[in-house]
Amino acid sequence: MFRKLLIIIDIVLILATAGCARNSEARKRHYIDRGSSYLQQGKYQEAIIEYENAVQIDPRNSDAHYGLAQCLIKEGDWTHAYQELMSAVEFAPNNWKAQLTLGNLLLAGHHVAEARDRAQTVLRADPGNAQAEVLLAASDAAAGDLNKGISEGQQAVQMNPSRSDSYLFLAEAEEKNKDFLSAERDYRKASSLNPKSAPLMLRLGEFLARQKRYSDAEQEFKLASTSAPTDPAPRAALAQLYFTQGQKEMAEKVLRDASTSLKDNPRAYRMLADYYLSQKQMDKALTEFASLHSEHPKDITVTKTYIGILIDQNRLDDASKLTDEILQSSSSDTDALIFRGEILIRQGKASDAIPILASAAKNAPNNPIAHYQLGVAHAETSDDAEAQSEWEKAATLAPNMVDSERALALLAVRKSDASLLTSSSEQLMRIEPHAAEGYIWNAKAFLLKGNENDAIEDLKKAMEAAPQDSAPLARMADLRFAHKQYDDAAKLYSQALALNPNAVDALVGLVNIDLVRKQPAEALKRVQEQIARIPDNTNLYVLLGQAELRNQDSAKAEQAFQKAIDLNKNNVNAFLMLASTEVARGSVDQAITNYQQALQTNPRDVRLHAGLGMLLEMRGDWQKAEDSYQRALDIQPDYPLAANNLAYLMLEHGGNVNVALSLAQTARRGLPDQPNAADTLGWAYYHQGAYSSAIDMLQQAVSENSKNATFHYHLGMAYEKASKYAMAKKELEDALQINPNYAQADEIRKVLASKPASN
Repeated sequence: MFRKLLIIIDIVLILATAGCARNSEARKRHYIDRGSSYLQQGKYQEAIIEYENAVQIDPRNSDAHYGLAQCLIKEGDWTHAYQELMSAVEFAPNNWKAQLTLGNLLLAGHHVAEARDRAQTVLRADPGNAQAEVLLAASDAAAGDLNKGISEGQQAVQMNPSRSDSYLFLAEAEEKNKDFLSAERDYRKASSLNPKSAPLMLRLGEFLARQKRYSDAEQEFKLASTSAPTDPAPRAALAQLYFTQGQKEMAEKVLRDASTSLKDNPRAYRMLADYYLSQKQMDKALTEFASLHSEHPKDITVTKTYIGILIDQNRLDDASKLTDEILQSSSSDTDALIFRGEILIRQGKASDAIPILASAAKNAPNNPIAHYQLGVAHAETSDDAEAQSEWEKAATLAPNMVDSERALALLAVRKSDASLLTSSSEQLMRIEPHAAEGYIWNAKAFLLKGNENDAIEDLKKAMEAAPQDSAPLARMADLRFAHKQYDDAAKLYSQALALNPNAVDALVGLVNIDLVRKQPAEALKRVQEQIARIPDNTNLYVLLGQAELRNQDSAKAEQAFQKAIDLNKNNVNAFLMLASTEVARGSVDQAITNYQQALQTNPRDVRLHAGLGMLLEMRGDWQKAEDSYQRALDIQPDYPLAANNLAYLMLEHGGNVNVALSLAQTARRGLPDQPNAADTLGWAYYHQGAYSSAIDMLQQAVSENSKNATFHYHLGMAYEKASKYAMAKKELEDALQINPNYAQADEIRKVLASKPASN
């Protein structure tokens, strides 16, 4: 009976387990079916939720991963789509749709060889697969063999003449080959295979627009809108067409109508806001996204885009509040963690941002933005090695990401690393061949290598690539100025300024030429004329203040610097110049107040902390001065000015000599040509009792500036400790001769009276 009971129990358990399995399978299929339905309706966020539910039940289900990838592609989330496609083909290598979608995604990311491999994988199993043949053709065309691609495209048509994608590829390849008649024929053939297909009408319309046949293109876009009245894509294309023709009001009207008539479609109601964002009309974009967030608080795409704009506009409190709301419901949300890190960086808390961004990068190792922002945080804490590593990871993950390459280029310039700068500039030229930036950085790399001729050639290429960009002209003018070819430089600077009235660097060049020619009044007039054209440029007022100083009018200079600050509270140069002018007229307290005001809006600027320290030291408040220098070093540990001044104060006021010596060495490395740094390091050696090293360094200080009484005093005291009394006597007497009222005059006289006149 006992055995029978066990058998009965086993049967019950088996039946229960089978029931659970059937129930789980049914739930999974239910989620996948709902996800597919939402996908077909264009409700991608809803579809994502359903597919994710299916993946939770069965993490190895290829269909769920593939469906999720399709939604992510529609949402523009390429990184996560790639991850889902990789899972789909890992769990079902014969999922040919996933293989081909993955191949197309790889091709879009310029991973041509990998895309070709995916196409061949499918063709080996299914030689008649026309879609795979198209992918193979597109891969070969992208690799540079356009004729081979066209031939393979024609083969795809023969495999299945009813597939429109084959004709579309052929049309695109023929257009690239400048065979426009054949291209139009095949665009129209693709469209004729499905006369009601709005996407095919769009492709034809886009071709016609590229041929500047705007009326024909407009007709296709309107037909597409009629054919698919709930699809926002035709309206977006029509708006873009109007924008291309300069009809901005018409473009905005189409987009606003779409957001009203398709108010339940996320892609539709976001189009106008996205349009403002793409046109960098940030005020309008901010207003539109604020409204959308209010109307659609559950649209996470709207919320995240809104947060990004708030951060860009430095509305950090508002951005932080929305970010916190996301993290409260999903503490590991990668985008929200990145937002939190970026906010902390902007708040001057890069050290706090690092662990948060590191967590984001760990959770999403293939997210380039996480690595990029982590690199920014490391750079803010002066960890250049980690910054470079993270930016290089971002560049590898997103080869077309300009920000990471630009950051690497700036780092290379700061390190004078010609090799790194060459690598980054070449990538920038590849990413944006019609932009000047990459060529300019490459020219800088050649200059670092001492190759000016090649630098000039690159600047010429920059001018050809971007003839409306002022920067290449200004950089070429800089070279002419360096060779004292002032007429040529002035011509180039003037051309740059004509292209871009806000090109302050070009105006600075012209002003410098005026000053070299001893024409300060002409320099002042030039700046005033430019301000009359552009009255709200903060940097022009800084330049105006400098010109007023050269014309001996400090009162007007202060007014100009204050105007620059009023226009932009983050213009640190304006604060520095204003404080310097105030100190020159004896208003040290007012200058201190201005520094403190500047630090409220620019708490991470080491120049402000060091400058405030110098003013406090000037006022005799050395303890607070030490605090200011230390704050600067907390932000940038190798900042030489703060290291030098803090070291000197510590030596003068009984601080730790070993710490002071280390700081002085840091200062000397950063300021190898500054006699003050040599003097501080020599004085630190003196306090350590290393008199020979002290003498060597102090001699350098005196040789670099023989009119400084302190340098002579320090060298004299070092000679005295080394028992070189005659040399000590000479240096100490020189100190008194330079400044009879020198602060240490009494001590000098005592030393002179107590020591013999010769060694």
